Amino acid sequence: MNRINLSEKVKKLRGQGKTYTEIKSILKVIIPESTLSYWCKNVLLPSEYFNKIKLLNALNREKGRKVALEINRQKRDKFLKEVKQEAMPILRKFNQGSLKIALAILYLGEGAKWKGHSGLLLGSSDPEVILLYISLLEKCYHIGSDQLKCRISYRADQNIRKLEKYWSGVTRIPLKNFYKTKPDPRIKNKRTRKVDYKGVCVITCAGAKIQLELEMLVKLLLKKIRAHSLEEKR
Repeated sequence: MNRINLSEKVKKLRGQGKTYTEIKSILKVIIPESTLSYWCKNVLLPSEYFNKIKLLNALNREKGRKVALEINRQKRDKFLKEVKQEAMPILRKFNQGSLKIALAILYLGEGAKWKGHSGLLLGSSDPEVILLYISLLEKCYHIGSDQLKCRISYRADQNIRKLEKYWSGVTRIPLKNFYKTKPDPRIKNKRTRKVDYKGVCVITCAGAKIQLELEMLVKLLLKKIRAHSLEEKR
């Protein structure tokens, strides 16, 4: 095919609204896009061509977004796997004392202190925090789920019965051990935006001595860390 005939075929296809990529594919030729652009500079494009380009651009953006999401997912999975591998040796060194320290630190952040409340009390909307607390209580002090009491702090537009069943399933605390509660009156006319929000699960249990021991462990741990830091600076 000579150059003149080729350019005429290119112009005809371009006039039909074909892209340069489509033209090269149809004619089965390799032509620089700069050459195609020069040949077609005076070709009048049909109105539907611009809608076609918008659609192709949108499809390419969506394809690029999906590819980027998949790449990021793979990177995240690889990173989490590396973090897990680094964490596993630490867990192998855990003993009963380590578990008590973990419980003490958890209670420091989420639990009620002895000066304000005598006895164990910890609340969270995060099921993993609640499960960790219950598991550590059982491991460290042999306190089972049937010995725990529970109440749910919830919003006015939530169903307390459904929330109690949910948290009973998570904690294995019998429904008979749940206290009756009322919704927060300050948010009576406000809608709950988070669909998966299950209220705050508050776990209580007799154990002022345990509470004091956990508080003391944290104080001693802090004192030891500070002393160690001072020794390193000398």
